[in-house]
Amino acid sequence: MPKTEEMPKPSSHDDAIGANRQLWDQWTRAHETSKFYDLDAFRRGTSSLQRIELDALGDAVAGKDLLHLQCHFGLDTLSWARLGARVTGVDLSHEAVQLAQRLSRELEIPGRFLQSDVLRLGDVLDDTFDIVFTSYGVLDWLPDLDRWAEIIANRLRPGGLFYMVEFHPLAGTLDEDGKTLHYPYFPHDEPIRLVEKGSYAAPDADTEGELFVWSHSLSEILSALLGQGLVLQSFEEFPWSPYNCFPFTQEVEPGRAVIPGLEGKIPLTFSLAARKATT
Repeated sequence: MPKTEEMPKPSSHDDAIGANRQLWDQWTRAHETSKFYDLDAFRRGTSSLQRIELDALGDAVAGKDLLHLQCHFGLDTLSWARLGARVTGVDLSHEAVQLAQRLSRELEIPGRFLQSDVLRLGDVLDDTFDIVFTSYGVLDWLPDLDRWAEIIANRLRPGGLFYMVEFHPLAGTLDEDGKTLHYPYFPHDEPIRLVEKGSYAAPDADTEGELFVWSHSLSEILSALLGQGLVLQSFEEFPWSPYNCFPFTQEVEPGRAVIPGLEGKIPLTFSLAARKATT
């Protein structure tokens, strides 16, 4: 995270989410040509999915209806489609959804993409799915995990699977040195307001804007999902990140970034799978 700035708080969550939408529209334009997302490699057939989620779901998606929440511009969504899933991607950013739609047409990979705040997904989508998926850097943008979990449960068919892989909440508390605790671990009602130049994927991009994020603990995440009757099937923590996108991490091999000096000592990512009851 960039450093917190003491600024006036937004008047409502809607204001905060509106500011986030504007920033993600800017970021999408920068990310389209970024090395981080490497669209040229994707066009040649490279998957954008990481080993964690591929090991968990790779053999299970063929022939299934898959909903990808907070999909950005759809590279992971289309990668699941390449593995045989019938995919729907949802994202807050209008620019991201338009780019995902263009890529789907250009590469002739079937996919449906919808622009929506995930907490208001019921306004634009009534369908149910075999799998709901979300990943990497998604929860900080959501003010209400109880509503998030309700959306997931409502979009799953009986027996359907929710799978997520995410940066660990503990990593989100760290300052830029990777050792100092700076941001809150436990949830809070008011968002943290930040101002960022560039982005995690394009640090030198000519973008600048305010963003608002919310802290969420592991107990809050799990309680929200269990509160909707989903049955936890697996939970794993990993002392590394597949993305070297933090100011305090260093890539030690392709797809594995750690905090120098803290290798193997704290979690940087986690994954979980939860299933909806059949009746």
